Amino acid sequence: MRAFFLMLLVLALCRPAIVTAQELPALGADRTKVSVSGLSSGGFMAVQYSVAWSSEVMGVGIVAGGLYNCGAVFRAAGAKPFCMDRAWSAARSWEAATGFARDRVIDPVANIARQRVYLFSGTKDSVVVPAVMQSVRQFYALASVPPSALRYVDEVPASHAFVSPTIVGSQCGETNPSFVVSCFFEGAPYDQPHAILNHIYGLKARPPAVLSAAPIAFDQRLYRGRPAMLAETGFVFVPAACRERGAACAVHVVFHGCLQSADTLGSDIIYARVGYNRWADSNRIIVLYPQVDKTTIADGNPLGCWDWWGYSEPFGFQLRHGFQIDAVRRMVARLEQQP
Repeated sequence: MRAFFLMLLVLALCRPAIVTAQELPALGADRTKVSVSGLSSGGFMAVQYSVAWSSEVMGVGIVAGGLYNCGAVFRAAGAKPFCMDRAWSAARSWEAATGFARDRVIDPVANIARQRVYLFSGTKDSVVVPAVMQSVRQFYALASVPPSALRYVDEVPASHAFVSPTIVGSQCGETNPSFVVSCFFEGAPYDQPHAILNHIYGLKARPPAVLSAAPIAFDQRLYRGRPAMLAETGFVFVPAACRERGAACAVHVVFHGCLQSADTLGSDIIYARVGYNRWADSNRIIVLYPQVDKTTIADGNPLGCWDWWGYSEPFGFQLRHGFQIDAVRRMVARLEQQP
């Protein structure tokens, strides 16, 4: 018996230490240079976040997303949401946004006109059809975004996916489990992370041969003061230059699509390899990758999507105080704190 307890003690002492995610660093990021982007449910979330907090967001990239408040309307009606497979009314979406702004539950919609907007619809996308993204384009026209600030890309033969120049072997028009593809367009690999960040910020520097840092995990539980139904761990890429005092780097938030969280994929493809970090490193941009994991069907999110129809809360998910919107905004605010 004594030998048995000694063996247990040895095993306990030799067990590898459990590495826990750290807190997001306070970096003194520039509050005037916050932007967001996302694919699919992440595209819906990018719309929601940038409309709800339009006073704090300078730009948005929407890859196969959809209109603001569309999911709420069809949830309330008890009908199948067709926010992805046919066009909904941009005018009704704009009316909802202006109404919420009038009620002061989102920022004044006049702020949207100053945002820089990138929209993408792959010609082979059968999940969020091109007509949906055309209605999103109409929404931003109603918001008075100038044509020079609105870039609409609809000629790349991509499936429903992020388009990455660094991921090889994923055919452009085919759907794969990662929802990341590579596409040639106009004789060169289409670099969607560059297209988004360049449209929003006007990138000045080429990516480095070797990144100055690696993405780090952080504890998202610290930002779930309310039941946001996020994963326990998120990720952030911080260029080495952005850790220097007074760096005042920009912040870009990337919302993954359904089935794309790190835990669901079992991969770092979104937060480490899709291509945002290359351009962010040399252009002083912190990239935040918040995460949502899939739940049981009973909990309402079996595909690990961002909430654009109300699974985390039936009412208010698309407003400033929405659980997920509020949680991500707290993360951004942490990055903006002075060290």
